Amino acid sequence: MKELAPCVLAGRYVELEPLAWEHLDQVVQAGREVDWRWMAAPITNRKEAESWFAASQRAWEKREEFVFVVKLRPGSPLAANGGAGSIVGSTRYMDIQASHKGVEVGGTWYSVGAQGTAVNPECKFLLLSHAFEDWGAIRVQIKTDNNNLRSQRAIVKLGARFEGKLRNHRIRRDGTFRDTMMYSITKDEWPEVRTSLAARVESWRPA
Repeated sequence: MKELAPCVLAGRYVELEPLAWEHLDQVVQAGREVDWRWMAAPITNRKEAESWFAASQRAWEKREEFVFVVKLRPGSPLAANGGAGSIVGSTRYMDIQASHKGVEVGGTWYSVGAQGTAVNPECKFLLLSHAFEDWGAIRVQIKTDNNNLRSQRAIVKLGARFEGKLRNHRIRRDGTFRDTMMYSITKDEWPEVRTSLAARVESWRPA
């Protein structure tokens, strides 16, 4: 089995590339119109992006999180909107439990133009495939704010199962207490989830 580590994960529409400082300007551009209500660290300007980059780098050095930028692949219909190689978001592996073969997929955000397209299902397909098939994960978790109903619907649509609510799990940027909705996919469930995600990516057509 391969080690879970920063690597390039390429699909039909997108490519996940390890975050690097050379991505800074495109990340700032992609984040300008994102709804950051549900994220711990917004990226609406260069200063915020630099802080986000620095925190991501520290997490990488501790092998706690591996952050990717989401790029459009050449030749995909999506590239016509933003250009091949354009960064349209970010996602990551986090809460890595190497000795227990568990990991979380999270910290995900996409530019407005990438939302509602094949980007999210293909990103999840790539991350989950690498975790389960290359690394040998037995569990991948996904969590979200209890008030973020759109995210909850998207997670369920992926095929993840709801495990429960963690009460007062986080403090939001506005000081309110956040309950966290926890979901997971297990090794035994992955083949069915894989088939469903692959079909969603394959059947997607631009409007």
